[in-house]
Amino acid sequence: MRGLVIKSTGSSYIVRLDDGSDVECRVKGNFRIRGIRSTNPVAVGDFVEIKIQDDGTHWISEIEERRNYIIRRATNLSKESHILAANIDQAALIVTVNHPVTSTTFIDRFLATCEAYRVRAVLIFNKIDLLSDEEMAHLAELQALYESIGYQTIALSALHLQHPTPSTLDSQLSTFHPPFPSGEGRGEASYTLHQILQGRVTLLSGNSGVGKSTLLNALFGKEMTRTGKISDAHDKGMHTTTFSEMYPLPTEWATSGWLIDTPGIKGFGSVDMEKEEISHYFPEIFRVSSMCRFGNCSHTNEPGCAVQDALVKGEIAISRYESYLSLLGDCAENKYR
Repeated sequence: MRGLVIKSTGSSYIVRLDDGSDVECRVKGNFRIRGIRSTNPVAVGDFVEIKIQDDGTHWISEIEERRNYIIRRATNLSKESHILAANIDQAALIVTVNHPVTSTTFIDRFLATCEAYRVRAVLIFNKIDLLSDEEMAHLAELQALYESIGYQTIALSALHLQHPTPSTLDSQLSTFHPPFPSGEGRGEASYTLHQILQGRVTLLSGNSGVGKSTLLNALFGKEMTRTGKISDAHDKGMHTTTFSEMYPLPTEWATSGWLIDTPGIKGFGSVDMEKEEISHYFPEIFRVSSMCRFGNCSHTNEPGCAVQDALVKGEIAISRYESYLSLLGDCAENKYR
């Protein structure tokens, strides 16, 4: 039997069979994907073959070749990796300017990983309803920065995102002419979000507390997963999603598409990145690097470095360059952040 892994619980997997039914499956203890040393050999999004044992239990016997996957360093600080999801069309990183603050280093590490594994990345800035005028100005600066590099961004409030009905969505899509009526999570933001998710398999990721669960619940119009409160003492989120799970988009929102909800993560450690390749995963640095005097320029202290020159001229953001250096540090010191 063939099926799609839609949920991982650590010790077992929920697989949706081709006939639409769901079965709980397990894997052998020594089951490993060739060439990938990971804490989870089977990931949400995998297509698998299943065998039924004599006692009626279901076991995953084979994993079909993945067209892609996205991976991060395992949280136990080992050299092993953790596969967030497989066979995805894009990754949407949910970030917040405040409540809690998502660091640009975290954002850049996530984007670099997407570049490394050739996964399209989108940035969704959430909780704009909580921002002061100064914080809104900072949000605009961040959107301008990442859009100038080539990433799509959208700003909204998941808490105020209205679950669409077929009539309201049809009205939005048929009458859309900028400027769209404004509002946190409504109007143009709702339209753009629909366009981003429609017909795609999307991985949702982000720090704990940024509102992934709230966004998921708003899109489906019901509680799909628990939401958590922000710690008053540290302004940080508490984990509410324990395992990765894959949900088909509701038909009133999109004709097709899936969302993969993942547990909130604090850091994003690099995996299998060679020092010489890091600059390739920062598009604006890679574009300028062709003009460096030396072909093996590390863009740190070499003479004739075009990246250093662009940095001085303000053509490359300091925050992005610092994130580049932090990934270089990972390679040099084999450390996790």
